[in-house]
Amino acid sequence: MGRRHLVAVVGDGAAREGDAAWVAAEGLGERLVDAGFRVMTGGLGGVMEAACRGARRSRAYRPGDTVGVLPGDDASGANPFVDVALPTGLGYLRNGLVARADALVAVGGGAGTLSEMALAWILRRLVVALRVEGWSGRLADAAVDPRPRFATIPDDRVFGAATPEEAAAIVAARLPAYLAARGGWLPP
Repeated sequence: MGRRHLVAVVGDGAAREGDAAWVAAEGLGERLVDAGFRVMTGGLGGVMEAACRGARRSRAYRPGDTVGVLPGDDASGANPFVDVALPTGLGYLRNGLVARADALVAVGGGAGTLSEMALAWILRRLVVALRVEGWSGRLADAAVDPRPRFATIPDDRVFGAATPEEAAAIVAARLPAYLAARGGWLPP
């Protein structure tokens, strides 16, 4: 078995269990692991915790499938569903590390989420956004800026998704083209 791709799930850190963003993120984490991906988050609460909890609920879950890139210096700050906690001491600058995942899916969110989406765009990552309140809903189905990123992907944009299932399907279907266009790693 080779390396499995990391998909960052970013969004509203203040979302609470039962909120639309929480429910979407939890379903998304599960669907991504079902599809063979690992889930990377900022490791804290809200959407990050929901995505990690959902990932652990997947029947395909294996230890190591949830990675938290923490803003602080202490791994104990990670939510209880993070398998691999990476304390960075970088504060919000850690968003640049999260944005380096193979793909990024946004669920709602404010300025921190916007920074992760913009950095993922600049770093030429596949970006998917759930159509929920926040920056993901505002940028779904739009380009972050008008400059073309890839000659081989003429419909490049922040791909909007209505459901966690649709978001995971977009990642599974489109990630190979993005990796190839970037010269990134593809499975054997």
